[in-house]
Amino acid sequence: MATWINAPVERCFLLSLSIDLHVASVRVTRKKVKGRVSTGLIGEGETVTFRGRPFGVLGHSSRIDQMRPYSYFRDVMIAGPFRHFVHEHHFAAMDDGTRIRDEVRFSSRWGPLGKILARRRLKAFLMERGAVIKRVAESDEWRRYLDTDIENSAAAAPAKGETSTRWNGNALLRGAQQVAVPRPRNG
Repeated sequence: MATWINAPVERCFLLSLSIDLHVASVRVTRKKVKGRVSTGLIGEGETVTFRGRPFGVLGHSSRIDQMRPYSYFRDVMIAGPFRHFVHEHHFAAMDDGTRIRDEVRFSSRWGPLGKILARRRLKAFLMERGAVIKRVAESDEWRRYLDTDIENSAAAAPAKGETSTRWNGNALLRGAQQVAVPRPRNG
């Protein structure tokens, strides 16, 4: 499933890591967040637990186990209603904005009918979530979820010969200082 957004890839990536936006995007499902990470942006190696629908009153705990800013991250279910659940988030900067592509692989505990129903609900859930990220990213509403300094530093490209800011997920996501790394020279 893909969503096209008229906003910078860095903004879309960071909004996708926002627990607050995730909860706001599924408010109708009465989701609640539990655990150590319950607000702000989630980083690689961190775990979040959501309780509530879309799958009844069941909880779903996921860990971000891989991250390549600003192009990819993967969350893996570590506890929840499925036998196996992996959600890959792909981000691509396009001339006219950003394409977000979601890939979900899962196996159901409820047999073939349960898998069909879960697939249908997951598709609807991803479409709703994509629409919310699009609406927020394309308006000034994104400022409610992201520190403008974080987004600006993420999007700023260094001039030739200057230093570049290397991704430090915990630093960026928790407001600490980033590490400057010399940019390789061509020639």
